[in-house]
Amino acid sequence: MKRHPLNPILSAKDIPYEASLVFNAGVCKWQGKYVMLFRNDYGSTEEDWRAARGAGKPYPGFSTNLGVATSDDGIHWTPGPKPVWAVRDDEVLRVYDPRLTVVEGRVVVCFAMDTRHGLRGGVATTEDFERFDVKSLSLPDNRNMVVFPERIGGDYIRLERPMPVYSRYGKTEAFDIWLSASPDLRFWGDSRLVLGAERVPYATTKIGPAAPPVRTPKGWLATIHSVRVSGRELSSWEGGWRKEYCAGLMLLDLDDPSKVVGLSREPFLPPVEDYETAGFRGSVIFPGGMILEDSGEVKIYYGAADTVECLATASLDELLRLCEPLP
Repeated sequence: MKRHPLNPILSAKDIPYEASLVFNAGVCKWQGKYVMLFRNDYGSTEEDWRAARGAGKPYPGFSTNLGVATSDDGIHWTPGPKPVWAVRDDEVLRVYDPRLTVVEGRVVVCFAMDTRHGLRGGVATTEDFERFDVKSLSLPDNRNMVVFPERIGGDYIRLERPMPVYSRYGKTEAFDIWLSASPDLRFWGDSRLVLGAERVPYATTKIGPAAPPVRTPKGWLATIHSVRVSGRELSSWEGGWRKEYCAGLMLLDLDDPSKVVGLSREPFLPPVEDYETAGFRGSVIFPGGMILEDSGEVKIYYGAADTVECLATASLDELLRLCEPLP
């Protein structure tokens, strides 16, 4: 992977309204432009968090909304003048971590939603990035949903990461990647395990989907996020942070995407740059968008350190070579 020399390509300083952390964006090509729907956390600063930490007081927290930015080249971005989606009421606390897929001429938006009764994964559609039609919300707890860019066997397909705790015998973060199908984006079922965390050599706790998959001649190329616990404390505003998030790859069967036909044996994008290792939560890389260009170049957009949005590129052939058959 080649990190773009202009990284971070979008950060809080670029946003024309209140912003502290800009990251974990979904990206797609839509109506002749690149479109990014990004998570914006606001309402407190690094100084606020460090002051609370030093005084032994509760951390200040954030409010969250989603903003949109557009680009002609996928590198230089122009944010819109105001947030496009913010939800908060007696039940819903926030909507965040969007993922974008263009399916049958419309944009499907997957998102996470924190509620007072659990974390829910949602699926919505939009045609203008101003109005979002929510089609479905999962039961708690589920997140990291991504929808495939075409129907398979007549159904919409999504990858997801449910978060079981009681049924995992004390392994509180042994979370895996699953797949579900839907005839209409509203009703989801036929759920199947795709990849267990124990099969990923560079994960010591959980894994999950990252950017929506892209079709290649050899299979569906999908990014994953993996988490391993560090033996030392990592950089963060809050202190006590020990989780390192890396990006991996898996290759899924074109006709039955519940079958993994290839997996990267090491992370293809580990956190090494300063903007990846230091921030709100350092040593975090989380892909949210992947675009396969006609040239064969793959653009991967990722949140870094839960603080900024970045871009890395590689050729499709290089990425496919990393996906080795599972033993």
